[in-house]
Amino acid sequence: MTLALAIDLGGTKIESALVDADGAIVEGSRHRTPTGVGAATDVTVLERGLTAVIDGCRAHPRWNEVVAGGIGAAGPIDITAGTIAPINLPAAHGFRIVEAVRTASGLDAVTLRLDGTCIALAEAWRGAAAGVRNAIVFVVSTGVGGGIVSDGRLLAGGSGNAGHLGQILVADIDGEPAASTLEQRASGPHTVAWARAQGWAGTTGEELAVSYRAGEDVAIAAVARSAHAVGVGLTSAATLLDLELAVVGGGFSFVADDYPDRIERVVRDSAVNAYAGRLKVVRAGLGGDAPLIGAGALVHRADLL
Repeated sequence: MTLALAIDLGGTKIESALVDADGAIVEGSRHRTPTGVGAATDVTVLERGLTAVIDGCRAHPRWNEVVAGGIGAAGPIDITAGTIAPINLPAAHGFRIVEAVRTASGLDAVTLRLDGTCIALAEAWRGAAAGVRNAIVFVVSTGVGGGIVSDGRLLAGGSGNAGHLGQILVADIDGEPAASTLEQRASGPHTVAWARAQGWAGTTGEELAVSYRAGEDVAIAAVARSAHAVGVGLTSAATLLDLELAVVGGGFSFVADDYPDRIERVVRDSAVNAYAGRLKVVRAGLGGDAPLIGAGALVHRADLL
């Protein structure tokens, strides 16, 4: 069986694994290294971390079965140039990640896509969106990002950045445009900050979840505000793309058991066109494995690209 080298690069860590043609992560092949604050100011920290996780995979007994590599990276990215420009890693802007992976791994065939695109690919292959031809898959965590399946194919866009759900505007612009984005209204850190500004005493998303379950008014309002922003953004996406399903993952999405239901109600109440209001919202099926499975799918499921 052929294997793929899968790499997931985010703002705080780099992870790698070998993924087989069935979408399973090969036992003992997973390696992770934090990038930390240093990678934001020194690209060599990123380079060393990337080499370290690839070397870990190269030491696996089944490395000789690896035929190609797939990379899911925080964006923006440029799939033509093979470069990345992660928002929270300014030192890595312009970093030639495809070339770096080729050098470290010895593989000629290496494919780069946005991390949200890889998560969508994973869920469309093996997860909650399997068999669905029109879906959006996204995470609500430290940030908000996603990927889109349209007519059974993954959308990359001109530069590879289709699916940046977090940067959709969900409110009138009054000052900095970023303050009106879905991400700044719905992500975990921004929701916690908003709750604290309303007098809530906690400091983390986990504490906010406890307060929500306890019925504290500010926590309920904070979760509702987050879900509302996501719902408004999804309504626009569903109206534009005629989507059937929205799949939500990410750590902050577990702040409330009814978080997907809250989002779905907002979509139903906000949609002008009936087809958009029929969008179903469900939880992701693959959890933290999705980024690596999706990066592996860049090799094994090129038919979806």
